[in-house]
Amino acid sequence: MRYPATDTAQKHERILDESIRLFRERGFHGVSVGEIMKASGLTHGPFYNHFASKEALMAESLNRELQRTFGDFDKVPGSDIGKAAFVDYYLSEEHMRDCAGGCAVAALASEIRKEPEVQGAFTAQIKSVIQKLSSYFPWKSRRSARGDAIHWYVSMIGALILSRAVNDDEFAREILAETSKRLH
Repeated sequence: MRYPATDTAQKHERILDESIRLFRERGFHGVSVGEIMKASGLTHGPFYNHFASKEALMAESLNRELQRTFGDFDKVPGSDIGKAAFVDYYLSEEHMRDCAGGCAVAALASEIRKEPEVQGAFTAQIKSVIQKLSSYFPWKSRRSARGDAIHWYVSMIGALILSRAVNDDEFAREILAETSKRLH
């Protein structure tokens, strides 16, 4: 039985949404295709109508999520105030606790290094984010904008990763606060 193209596209989007949520929460290998399809409200059978492999799903869902994140920068003004607001959001306790809905880069970067089929798309997206940041927000100078943007971005990601990894809530909050102070 053939389904209308819009129905197929909606199912595809649901699979992408559920897969990135589950990947952020449990890692690429912590979730099966069957679990992703079940979370999407579908059976395992039609998975290969949508993706050539689980690795193809990993790459597409991550690429889509990073493009969404890229668009999030446009939600804050391209000013020092907007940059500070983004830091405040990113380094918040709420974001730290939201592994399933939070930053895909912080959640999956350590796994991406082991996934050659995902690395290319990931690298391209990170380069785009750095380019966007270096031209969108104000930096010390045009000459240092790219380096400043890289430092700013990776500092936030590192702080989020570490704050999620430690088992001391007070220390986790301190990691976020101290990083935030230095990035404002």
